[in-house]
Amino acid sequence: MGSGPAIASISIGTKTIQKLRFRILPYLFLLYVISYLDRINIGFAALTMNKELAITSQQFGLLVGIFFFGYFLFEIPSNLMLHKIGARVWIARILVSWGIVAMLTGFAHNVSQLYVARFLLGLAEAGYFPGIVLYLTYWFRQREQAQAIALFLTGLPVTSILGAPVSGLILDHVHWLGVSSWRWLLVLEGIPAVACGVLTYFVLPSRPAEAKFLTEEEKRWITEELDQEERQKRRTHKISALKALTNGRVWHLASIGFTLNIGMYSLSFWMPQFVKSLSSFYSNTTIGFLVMIPYLVGLLAMVLVSRSSDRKMERKYHAAIPAIVAGIALVSLGSTHSTFSSIFCLCFASVGIYSAYGPFWSLPSEFLTGFAAASGIALISSVANLAGFAGPYAIGMVSQRTGSLYGGLALTGVSLFVCVTLASLLPKRARACTG
Repeated sequence: MGSGPAIASISIGTKTIQKLRFRILPYLFLLYVISYLDRINIGFAALTMNKELAITSQQFGLLVGIFFFGYFLFEIPSNLMLHKIGARVWIARILVSWGIVAMLTGFAHNVSQLYVARFLLGLAEAGYFPGIVLYLTYWFRQREQAQAIALFLTGLPVTSILGAPVSGLILDHVHWLGVSSWRWLLVLEGIPAVACGVLTYFVLPSRPAEAKFLTEEEKRWITEELDQEERQKRRTHKISALKALTNGRVWHLASIGFTLNIGMYSLSFWMPQFVKSLSSFYSNTTIGFLVMIPYLVGLLAMVLVSRSSDRKMERKYHAAIPAIVAGIALVSLGSTHSTFSSIFCLCFASVGIYSAYGPFWSLPSEFLTGFAAASGIALISSVANLAGFAGPYAIGMVSQRTGSLYGGLALTGVSLFVCVTLASLLPKRARACTG
């Protein structure tokens, strides 16, 4: 039998982690849904916008991708600022600025203005995702991180589950003041970011010491646990913020993230148009509900795989195996043209892609801490997010030349096979890093 203090420590630990999950994660989840909706709703706007502004498939691919150039440029500085001045202030700043730009995008009158607006949206939102991944390391130990990250990242499929039908309904029914529905779509879906940015400044604690929902004993316990982990990482992984930017393992993870994100962003931006291509009789509302199905399945798989990853403390294969499933599903899309079989393949693609994210984003914190974590996680995210340009733009280019989306989506599947290969080369645990 265990001693009294040991049992008490376990009890305090269990209670503290439960509080963190219920008080921190739901709000971060809400913020991520809002951010991701502003990022991908251009895919639904395209159902009517492309025709009104005479935007070609290749131009739309560039329109989607130019967002990520702005994102790439400011991501590392943004994460370092978050670590220095605090998450509450910096995350609030990100939310308000991107919400304003997202709303202004609805006033663009040609594709050139849309290019500028999307680039500025990337600048405004830069640092949000790696900032949240870094922020979670301030609250959760390594053993809880895959599930914490996955629960936050369930915002990816949930955004499409909720946003797809809502976006379809707006496109079909909101034509207020004689203004095009796609413009209202961008304006209306930008408002929550501004509102939540103001709210964030008042309700989001930067560190456990500021958390009013924790008792002094709980604050002390989680702080000591995280400090102990940080000391352990510093003993075995002596790496500075600057050296993190040239570290081979950081770039290895960035490459995996890039190939994985090609699949995720390709689905996010092109799935509405792909589903529309299956039948000319589908309304925008019907498309919204059909697009929702793969994300529902992906959401369930995402939670289950992340739990398994935390329980077994294994990341490598929990990321690689789902990526294989997604790659096979996307390559298989070209062999069928029926709605049922296409949605079936898209379900497996969604399952594979989203299941990989929790285990994958738990890997950087195995060997990075402090400012090294801030710069390293931001570098991984910024390189990975360049896939948001490469994937959708490649699909647009292939689609324009072939007249079909199948070839481009198959190319996306090949990228996921590369992801599997890179993931299989990872060591089972992070080795000591001195450079």
